[in-house]
Amino acid sequence: MHEIKDTARASVRIGFDGRVHKIFRGHFARERFEHEVRVLRYLEARGCSFVPKLLEVEPATMKMVTTNCGGRVDQLNAERQAELFAELETFGVRHEDRELRNITYRVADGRFCIIDFEFATILDDGTGRPISLKPNLGT
Repeated sequence: MHEIKDTARASVRIGFDGRVHKIFRGHFARERFEHEVRVLRYLEARGCSFVPKLLEVEPATMKMVTTNCGGRVDQLNAERQAELFAELETFGVRHEDRELRNITYRVADGRFCIIDFEFATILDDGTGRPISLKPNLGT
């Protein structure tokens, strides 16, 4: 496996088969894991094609395996970044960490994608209320 990220909050590796393996750890790891899984399932149910798709979820180890959404982007103008995050909101999710590090480029279809949803907000859970992890963490 190729290591992409290894921090106090998560370990992210890409397997030889191209799948992305993310293991949550550190502060509020369980909550962040469960929330990111919830958000990715929500987006998949709405047909969002520019985010990772869940392939495996292992609650006991707080590990998820997703499809690969391409390589990191080194440069992207602020206007295009804003457009991408606004497009995500049309699927009912606001990304709460709108940084370049959370944008990838998928060469296969020439599409910019968005990753890392552990702090994203589901704007309407069907009851008219947003679902966000951020308030629960006191941020």
